[in-house]
Amino acid sequence: MKDNAPQIDPYLANHYIHRSNWLRAAVLGANDGILSTASLAIGVAAASDLRDPIVLATLAGLVAGALSMAAGEYVSVSSQTDVEKADIQREKVELKEMPELELQRLAEIYEKRGLKKETALTVAKELTANDALGAHIRDELGLNEVSQAKPIQAAIASGAAFSVGGLLPFLVTLFLPLEGMEYSLYGFALFFLIILGALAAKTGGSPIGKAILRITFWGTVAMGLTALVGYAFHVNVA
Repeated sequence: MKDNAPQIDPYLANHYIHRSNWLRAAVLGANDGILSTASLAIGVAAASDLRDPIVLATLAGLVAGALSMAAGEYVSVSSQTDVEKADIQREKVELKEMPELELQRLAEIYEKRGLKKETALTVAKELTANDALGAHIRDELGLNEVSQAKPIQAAIASGAAFSVGGLLPFLVTLFLPLEGMEYSLYGFALFFLIILGALAAKTGGSPIGKAILRITFWGTVAMGLTALVGYAFHVNVA
């Protein structure tokens, strides 16, 4: 007889939320790589008539930005991990010292989600008997494998994405004509940002148009303000 049971595991594997950790770090890194490197190059190009200072500043911004992005992600996500570990340790102590109170707290959580009081208590008892700490970590603290902080993953994704994003405007400074360099940088950076916004939206299952509009608007603001600084302090940087 053919088994008609629903395929739960493959269905859950297709949910976009499973990509949230690395996607957030990758999009942030790539966006910052394109935007900060292009903005830096535009600012220097607006203040200089020479290619070497533009290339040097862009390369320095690319290297420093990638390392800073990776380090910043690792430190910030590690801090989040420390908080999570502290809460889990506190939960262990509470379960040991006041199990009845913790059971009642778990039942109240299920009751607030819509279960009847008796049913909520039954569910809480069964989950506590199976894995008390796991139930409290998941339902009281709101932690699970999907949302769990991963410092190394975030650092690698963010640093690598920044490098890829920053490499694009750097190539523009190397090969495009020096005349009107700031306009070329803006045009290509905007094009890169549009592609990034579309890819990020497609990967995350969100509206593409909204993502593109958001990323291009703020990108234009950042690059425009940086260009103004360059024009305001227009000097030949030798």
